[in-house]
Amino acid sequence: MKTKFFTKLFLALALFATTIIVAQEKVDDKKKPKKAATKELPLEPERKLSFTTQQGTWMSVDVHPNGKEIIFDMMGDLYTIPISGGKAKKVTKGMAYDVHPRYSPDGNSIVFVSDKSGSDNLWIRDLNTKEEKQLTKGKNQKHFSADWSPDGDYILGVRGRRNIKPYLYHKDGGSGAKLISAPTNLKVVDPAFSANGRLIYFSSRRNAWNYNAQLPQYQIMTFDRNDGSMETITSKYGSSFTPTLSKDGNWLVFGSRFEDKTGLIIRNLKNGEENWLAYPVQRDDQESMATLGVLPGMDFTPDSKNLITSYGGKIYSISLATNKATEIPFSVDVNIDLGPMVSFKYPISDAPDAFVTQIRDAVPSPDGKMLAFTALNRLYVMDFPNGKPRRLTKNDFTEAQPAWSPDSKNLVFTTWKHGEGHLYKVNVSGRTKLEKLTNESSFYTKPAWSYNSNRIAFLKGSTQGFEDAIGNSNPVNEIAWIPSNGGNTTVIDRTKGRANIHFTKIDNRVYMNHGGKGLISMRWDGTDEKSHLKLTGITTYGSSDVFGADHGILPSEVEGWRENNRASRPQEIRISPDGKHALAKINNDVYSVLIPKIGKTPSISLANANSAAFPANKLTIMGGEFPFWSSDSKRVHWSLGASHFVYDLAKGKAFAKKQADDKKKAAKDKSKDKSKDKSKDKKADKKPKETPKFKADEHPIKVGYKKATPKGTILLKGGRVITMNGNEVIENGDVLIVNNRIKQVGKSGSFKVPRSAKVIDVSGKTITPGFIDTHAHMWPNWGVHKNQVWIYSANLAYGVTTTRDPQTATTDVLTYADMVDAGMMHGPRVYSTGPGVGYWAYNIKSLSHAKDVLTQYSKYYDTKYIKMYVVGNRQQRQWIIMASKELKLMPTTEGSLDFKMNMTQLLDGYPGHEHSFPIYPIYKDVIESTAFSKMAVTPTLLVSYGGPWAENYYYSRENPYHDKKMQYFTPYRELASKSRRRPGWFMDEEHVFQKHAVFMKDLVENNGLAGVGSHGQLQGLGFHWELWSVASGGMKNLDALKVATIHGAKALGLDTDLGTIQTGKIADILIMDKNPLENLRNTNSLKYVIKNGVLYDASTLDEIAPKKKKAPVFHWQTKKPVNLPGVKN
Repeated sequence: MKTKFFTKLFLALALFATTIIVAQEKVDDKKKPKKAATKELPLEPERKLSFTTQQGTWMSVDVHPNGKEIIFDMMGDLYTIPISGGKAKKVTKGMAYDVHPRYSPDGNSIVFVSDKSGSDNLWIRDLNTKEEKQLTKGKNQKHFSADWSPDGDYILGVRGRRNIKPYLYHKDGGSGAKLISAPTNLKVVDPAFSANGRLIYFSSRRNAWNYNAQLPQYQIMTFDRNDGSMETITSKYGSSFTPTLSKDGNWLVFGSRFEDKTGLIIRNLKNGEENWLAYPVQRDDQESMATLGVLPGMDFTPDSKNLITSYGGKIYSISLATNKATEIPFSVDVNIDLGPMVSFKYPISDAPDAFVTQIRDAVPSPDGKMLAFTALNRLYVMDFPNGKPRRLTKNDFTEAQPAWSPDSKNLVFTTWKHGEGHLYKVNVSGRTKLEKLTNESSFYTKPAWSYNSNRIAFLKGSTQGFEDAIGNSNPVNEIAWIPSNGGNTTVIDRTKGRANIHFTKIDNRVYMNHGGKGLISMRWDGTDEKSHLKLTGITTYGSSDVFGADHGILPSEVEGWRENNRASRPQEIRISPDGKHALAKINNDVYSVLIPKIGKTPSISLANANSAAFPANKLTIMGGEFPFWSSDSKRVHWSLGASHFVYDLAKGKAFAKKQADDKKKAAKDKSKDKSKDKSKDKKADKKPKETPKFKADEHPIKVGYKKATPKGTILLKGGRVITMNGNEVIENGDVLIVNNRIKQVGKSGSFKVPRSAKVIDVSGKTITPGFIDTHAHMWPNWGVHKNQVWIYSANLAYGVTTTRDPQTATTDVLTYADMVDAGMMHGPRVYSTGPGVGYWAYNIKSLSHAKDVLTQYSKYYDTKYIKMYVVGNRQQRQWIIMASKELKLMPTTEGSLDFKMNMTQLLDGYPGHEHSFPIYPIYKDVIESTAFSKMAVTPTLLVSYGGPWAENYYYSRENPYHDKKMQYFTPYRELASKSRRRPGWFMDEEHVFQKHAVFMKDLVENNGLAGVGSHGQLQGLGFHWELWSVASGGMKNLDALKVATIHGAKALGLDTDLGTIQTGKIADILIMDKNPLENLRNTNSLKYVIKNGVLYDASTLDEIAPKKKKAPVFHWQTKKPVNLPGVKN
């Protein structure tokens, strides 16, 4: 009985509990917050930040026509307050970034710039109904600001990418009209109508901006709507910008800089008389992109007696009659939605063995049975696909770019060691026979073996030319050949822009590529050049960027895609051995295309390969490098990282045919179903299925190497240990290192020390963790690599033990990083983003596409990081952050002199930011938001945004050329070109880096994250210059040292192993003769550098412990000519 009772009771309780749970679920469903993500802005916010502020950064203000209300923007939302001040009311909200509001003349609407459509556009909001209308429909241009015509019928906007032009729109819609087209390099912003609507005023300049600018940069220009005439009406040395017109037509207020500060000038439009109205005010943005205007928007009151403007983080009403400024107090409850926290930890393994990250120049043998490639700059061959890679030589110098003999028995490859370059031939089976083919030393590259003549063709340059090359260039100037058994070189012709030699089986011509002519061929004597095929690829997101020689990290004016976003060009075209098809590498994707004979050179677009003018295919999904034909022309090979791919063209064609047939069948079946019940399961149609893609066969290639890990024990005894563990400083401390890890840290004599330990007396010296450079452009030679990299050695000698290069342009860095890890060359830990995910290479179409692109980095390059380089509009940038989160990549961003974009990237959750915010001062709204977001800001002040570069300050006030250590670790050409003569000198007060450093101080003191990034401006010493610059705004020395160490480690997700001196951490440690807590410049008093447990003499890189080892001779060093005939001084 009891059992039955309890059973019934249990069932009743269970039923009751189930009812409660179901009911609760229904309640919970109602409580579920509405999704904030939209199709246009697909990122769902995951974090919220709320605070109240009475300060705002760069607030554009406008006055309601009734004179009773002000509207302004803050952190991407719009707010109103009474004109007397008060609590702000939010007008817009959400993830969209809304700026620069302007009331319509009747006061019923506002026009503003918003990216809620996924890209910048103009929007109109009805203030009564709260309905919003998108006025413009752009997807790839920036809108800077807009203004209403006095009659309220028209809206004038300015848009573009770099060279901004004005457009006039009717409020009811339409595509509008471009008012000014020429000159093409004219940029106009800050549009404003005159009181009668006839004239339009602009801030105008030529070109987008200038680094290290000389003033003036802007002047005010008018455009006459009656006849289209233009006139420049100012000529101030400090520039003139942001014209603001009074309602009565009597007054013009504009900004100008006097000395190093910005003020407001008022002009009487009746008689031209000018006076200063306010000085100083908000510093202008004339030396950057000015995407929010050269000054924040301002406005007159309806009676034209007062100007309402913002500066100093506040809003003021300035009387024209008395020049008296009255603060309009406000308080804003800021509620911000932020994207996900895209942050990961990347532990550093102590495993003794590793596999290479990259194989290079992999080529299949003509018989298809073998694969040759290089790894760690050494030649390997393997039976393909299932063999084990093996070396063919015992050379201890660079081997590169193998090419097969037509019979698959031999390989030719290029080599380089100090002062000597040659081509070698080696057999692939039997007893190794290594033959030097070339009689004279030269720089040889890209050898190719002819099918139809016993010749090997190649490009060449002088030995001295490559020996002297200090950057990424590989100087070649001749096309030449030698007999396949070696001998004298025969020059065919000068290169003349031609590269990539290859051959067919059907003729005996030399095939090459040319940037403008496409696929070409010529005879062996260089005559009878023919053009066979021209190709173009996708239209990238593009840019009209124009950069000078000082900023070579980015495409130049010639190389960068301009405003018209023209189609991409191939980096490589190869004709198939049977002469019928070509493969092309365009923007890291590989294509195949038929070569038609049409009586002239065919030009084919592969932007959409499936609908190309002749049969073509896009072969890669994620991308590919080193593309190559199989000898039978039936397959295309390429590599990514350490994987090799083979695409069978016949199988790909059959797959595509089946897909087309299935699609036809599905369409036919669907039409049959139309007569049936239409209400069936419509949910299934909500999410479209992804179209299956034919995938190339993938073959991971495993080449192992031993990591360079020391064995032994070191005791650093009696030094001042700044651990970076909080504010801990151990005076008279000891650090025990076993192999590559810190075993113990404490007061001197507080722990037991093994007898085998090598004791290094560091009494009186200061110990810190190794420095971490989070923005370190280090670009050694590409293609053929040298065996020493001066850039790496210089950074290590100056205490930089870990680097992250955000944008390497090529994947060569993957091999270099492995070589440092293997102990084959000196260097810091070389992390990178690999090639930037940039506007010049991509046009991201979807989240799926973004994941395909980023899989290159997460799976094959193993970079851990990417550089999102202005890859698209905000929708596209959100796809990148979403894909990064899924693939466990930490993206960093390019500042791009664009404060508005910087803020959207902060809100979207990007964990890294390179370069300074271009504007200052920065107030509480931005400081708190940046600190909370944990976006690591690496301000890179040596190339400051918004003013002169800090490096010019140091070059003009220091003496790096005569620094013996600099001369030891820097090639003469590099050091002399940067330090003996420079174009830029600026007064101390003109420099902007100390001003940006104030924000860095505020950010760190508010628990934000920062980094030190030298940008590769002066390798080694440049890190110290940058560190001193970051601290120049009043940052405490200890905080600055934290930014250089533990902050950098956290920014890179490496803080479990690096960044502090604590038990268990990797022994990356610096020993300084002087105390940086007393004077931060003492960071450049390095005595020793320890990287991964190896102690180096900082002045020579001789190893001192755990084993003694002299540094090699550094071949980049140039000795001054002495003891030679000449004039006697």
